[in-house]
Amino acid sequence: MVLMMFALFSILPTFLNGGGMEGSNTKVTPSTIEREALPKGSVNETDYYTDEAHWVENSSVLEKGLEYFYQKTGVQPHLYIADEIAGDPYADIDQVAEFAESQYDELFTDEAHLLLVFFEGVPNEYITYYVTGSQAKQVIDDEAANILLDYLDRYYYDGSLNTSHYFSKSFTEAADRIMQVTKSPWIPVLMVFGLATILLLLFNWWKKHKEQEELEAKRTEEMLNRPLETFGQESEADELAKKYQDPEDRY
Repeated sequence: MVLMMFALFSILPTFLNGGGMEGSNTKVTPSTIEREALPKGSVNETDYYTDEAHWVENSSVLEKGLEYFYQKTGVQPHLYIADEIAGDPYADIDQVAEFAESQYDELFTDEAHLLLVFFEGVPNEYITYYVTGSQAKQVIDDEAANILLDYLDRYYYDGSLNTSHYFSKSFTEAADRIMQVTKSPWIPVLMVFGLATILLLLFNWWKKHKEQEELEAKRTEEMLNRPLETFGQESEADELAKKYQDPEDRY
C-alpha cells in the first residue's frame, strides 16, 4: 500500500511541468472549442508561401508544416514573408494590415484560405497579421489564430531553428492544438490526488477492520478461558444444598 502511494505521488512532477513544452516560456492560448476541419473541396489549392525576403532555406521543410496544417484543419495556409511593405522596411501595423487584406483577393479565389503576413523590416522586430476567408473562419476563429501567433512568438528566439524549421514547427504544433481541446494540467493532478485519497481511506478502513477483528478474537479467547462460576452460574450441588438448608440458617 505504501509503495503504491509513493508511485502515485512520484508522477506528479510530470503533470506539473506542463507536459514538457519546448521552446521559450511564451504561454500558448488554450484551445477551448471542438473544431471540425473544412470538408474536402473547399479550397482551390495554391502555393503555400511567398518569400519576398529570401529567407527560406528549405522549401520542403517549410511546406511540410504548412501542408500538415491544411490536412488537420481543412484550411490552406499561405505564409507571406516580407522585409518591406511597399518598399518601406519601417512599415507599421496599419500598413501591414492594409497590405495583407489586399493580398488575399489577389492570391486566392475562395474563402477557405488563411493568409499570414510575417513582416520583419528591422532585425528582431516583427509584425504578424492574418486574414481568413469567411469559410475558413469556421475553423480559424480568433482563438485558433491566437494559438498560431503564440507559437510563432514561442519559437522566434529558438536558436536551434532556421527559418524553414521555425515556421514549419509553429504551424504544425498550432494545428494540433487548434483541432483538440486543451486539457487542463490540473485534471490529471486532481485525479492522482483523488485516487491517493481513496486508497488512503481504504487503507484506514482495512486497518480499523483488522484491529476490530483482533479485539473480538481476544475477547472471545478470554471468555472461553474464564471459569464457569465467573459467569454467575452455580453448580447443581450448590442449588440442592440451598433447597434443603434450614430456613433459619438462610438469614
